[in-house]
Amino acid sequence: MSEQCPNCLSRRIGKSNYGKKTAGVVGASAGTYGGYAAATAGAQAGAALGVVAGPVGVTLGGIGGAVIGALLGGATGASAGVILGDVLDERVLDNYRCLDCSYSFSDDPGSPER
Repeated sequence: MSEQCPNCLSRRIGKSNYGKKTAGVVGASAGTYGGYAAATAGAQAGAALGVVAGPVGVTLGGIGGAVIGALLGGATGASAGVILGDVLDERVLDNYRCLDCSYSFSDDPGSPER
């Protein structure tokens, strides 16, 4: 990380992490939807196994499979999104911000200034 602001030379530097936050939310949303969609097949299998327990078993097996699939998909998507967002923050976006003059800059001293 840069130890000082290239604009005012202040040492009070913060990180924005916009890429990490945004990609984490998008990844969690996409993962939840994907997990739920994929869990529909799992819910059908759970419902088929629940037939042994009667109508209540069918309902609980189907709902349980869908909920677990959505939760696992959301967690996986969020993790992938945070990793991608971290790479975006460090390599693409001006992630560092001077707390004195509000100048945004990246860690790379050769990057174009905004």
